[in-house]
Amino acid sequence: MPAPEQLPLHALPERFAPALDLLAGVKVLDLTTSIAGPYAGQLLADMGATVVKVEKPRTGDDARAWGPPFLHGESLWFMSVNRGKQSLTLDIATLAGRELLYKLVAQCDVILLNLVARAQKKLALDSQTLRAFNPRLIHLSITGFGLRGGRADLPCYDLIAEGYSGVMDLTGEADTPPQKVGTPAADMLAGSDAAMAIVAALLRRERDGKGCDIDVSMVESMSRFMSPRLMPYLGSGDLMRRSGGRDSVIAIYQVFETGDEPMTLGLGNDAIWKRFWEAIGQPAVAAEAAYATNADRRASRVEIVERIAATLKTKPRAHWLDLLSRARVPAGPIQRVDELARDRALYESGFLYRCDGVGGTVPQVGLGIRFDGHTEGTGTPPPALGEHTDHILGEWLACDAAELGQLRAQRII
Repeated sequence: MPAPEQLPLHALPERFAPALDLLAGVKVLDLTTSIAGPYAGQLLADMGATVVKVEKPRTGDDARAWGPPFLHGESLWFMSVNRGKQSLTLDIATLAGRELLYKLVAQCDVILLNLVARAQKKLALDSQTLRAFNPRLIHLSITGFGLRGGRADLPCYDLIAEGYSGVMDLTGEADTPPQKVGTPAADMLAGSDAAMAIVAALLRRERDGKGCDIDVSMVESMSRFMSPRLMPYLGSGDLMRRSGGRDSVIAIYQVFETGDEPMTLGLGNDAIWKRFWEAIGQPAVAAEAAYATNADRRASRVEIVERIAATLKTKPRAHWLDLLSRARVPAGPIQRVDELARDRALYESGFLYRCDGVGGTVPQVGLGIRFDGHTEGTGTPPPALGEHTDHILGEWLACDAAELGQLRAQRII
C-alpha cells in the first residue's frame, strides 16, 4: 500500500479574521516546558492574553528538540502548543536572571510553572515568594502528582500519568498489552484544566482583588477523565477491562467492519435504535419485544452485534454512512491522521489553517471554540527561541541596548 500523499501547506486556508480579545490586557509568564503547561499558555493566547514564554538560553523548551519531524528546523510537537506567544530567554537559575523575572512578575497577572514544590522553593519561584512582588498574582503549577502528598516529588510525563489513571488498562483489545492513548491525553487535559482554572481565578480577582494559588495534577486530571468508568466501579464493584471498545453501557456503541473500510455506530436511545433498523430495511427487528430497552439490548448484545455485523459487511462504508446520515443515525468513518488533515469541514470552519512564521509557512490546529460566532484568528506563529527577548526587556523593563548587551555577554539572556 503506497504511503498517503503529504498535504501541501499552501492548501490550508490563511487566517485573516481578527484575534479573539476576551483576555486582552491579561499578561502571562509561561515558564513551563514540554506539553501540558505550554498548551495552557497557548489556550490563553488564543483567547487574547499576552503570553511571554520564558526559556533557557541556547536550549529553550525541552520540546524544541523533540523530533523528527521538524519544519523550518523547529519541532512540530513544540509548534503544536506554542503559537501566539513571545519568547524571552532568561537564565532564572542565576540571581540576576531571577531579579529580572521578579520585575516581570510585578507587571503580570499569571505565572505558569511545571516545577515540583521543592524545585519552586529552591529557585524562589513559589507562590509565597512571588506574591511579595505582586499580591494579585495568579500562580499556577502543573505537576504530575500535585504540590502536596507522598508522590509530590516524583517526576512525571504523560505516559506515566496515563498509566496511573487506568486509561491504559482500558485501551486496546483484551488479548493485547495495555496501550497509551494515541495523543498525549493527560498533558492536553491538564493544560485545558489549567487554562479553565486561570480564567476562573481571573474572574474572582475582578470581584475581590485576590490572587490565587492553583495546583493542577496531571494524574488527577486524567483520572477525572476516567469518571464514567471509575464511578460505575465505585458504585457497583463491576470491573471493566480493555475490550477493544466493545463494553459500552450503551448496548450498540462500537466499531463494525463493512464491505471495505471500518466504521463507528452508536445506537444510544430507543428512537435511534428504531431509525437504524428502518434505514437498513429491517424494521421488524426494532419492534422485537426482546430488544425493547437498552438493558434488554445489552443482555442480547452478542446476537445483536452479529446481526448488525452481517448486514454491514454486505456493502461498502460509503453506502452505509450516506444511508445512516439521512436517517440521523450516529455513525462515521475511522479517519487516519492524513484523512483528518484533509477533512473538508475542518477547512471550511477555519479549524485547520496556516500562518507565516520566521522560517516559512506554519500549519495550525485551531481552538475549535466560537465566541459570538468567531474562533481564534491569531496569525502569530510559535516563536523562535529568544525571538522577543530584546522587545520584552526593552518594553516591559526599559532595558537599553547597553544593558541588553551586558546581559547577553553574561549569558543571562
